[in-house]
Amino acid sequence: MEERLKELYRGVAVHATADREHMAALELLALVMLADSHLGDDELNVLRELTEDWRGAAFSFEQYLGPAVARARQAHRDGAITELLDDVDERITSRILRKALFSAARQITAGDGEATDDENELLADIAVRFG
Repeated sequence: MEERLKELYRGVAVHATADREHMAALELLALVMLADSHLGDDELNVLRELTEDWRGAAFSFEQYLGPAVARARQAHRDGAITELLDDVDERITSRILRKALFSAARQITAGDGEATDDENELLADIAVRFG
């Protein structure tokens, strides 16, 4: 799964050059990963490596991913996923990034072959905005 995530996201974030879009992309990916199962150390390490690939070694991972994961967890816990998706939708203007994020979300939810109702609902919400 870790290698699959690396391959999947490696092509996504190269388009996220603006800080706002980068943060929004990470929030969306974290939200999808939380809905898929849980966001554990392995998944976080993959996103950490990808963030460094996207922004370089001097980039502070915690500056973006830590808050992005915290925001996704809070939205998941509070039932505020729609509000977070609305906010992410507003911040991501790149059509290429939008399509890549939808593709990534679809592959994550289908990755284990057993999408739950929550995953399907989240994917449908993402498809409306980004598909």
